[in-house]
Amino acid sequence: MNEHITPTPTSTPASQYGMRFTVGAHSARHVRRILRSYLGLWGMPGLADDASLALTELLANVVRHVPDRRCALLIERGPEGVRVEVRDESPVLPRLLSASQEDESGRGLALLDAVVHKWGVSQTGAPGKTVWFECRDMPRPDGGSLGR
Repeated sequence: MNEHITPTPTSTPASQYGMRFTVGAHSARHVRRILRSYLGLWGMPGLADDASLALTELLANVVRHVPDRRCALLIERGPEGVRVEVRDESPVLPRLLSASQEDESGRGLALLDAVVHKWGVSQTGAPGKTVWFECRDMPRPDGGSLGR
């Protein structure tokens, strides 16, 4: 069952969006569309590719490592970009593997690390954790926008 947390409509776009859901086969596509929509509303379309890729990796980790595949998502506009959080009830913390490790899994966090400005993990009390990342909207010399 999906629960969407939506702020009261105002004349300006909401500064955050949240939802709880069970990750399914097509969830990442739908959640990326939501993320891209908010980034467009907030005037940060240049962050869409990096933020979408990072979010896809976090959702893939929920599928791989959370038995019931349930999670909560928070997308939040900040003064310099966007912060995305994915919370689940698994007590297992993700770990970034070194380049020398030959494991087939664990490379998603290296990809996350390469495309976002910063990321981290926060334990949430009872079993569970929040994995988050931030993408910054940095101006380019030509007046455009650069993610990270």
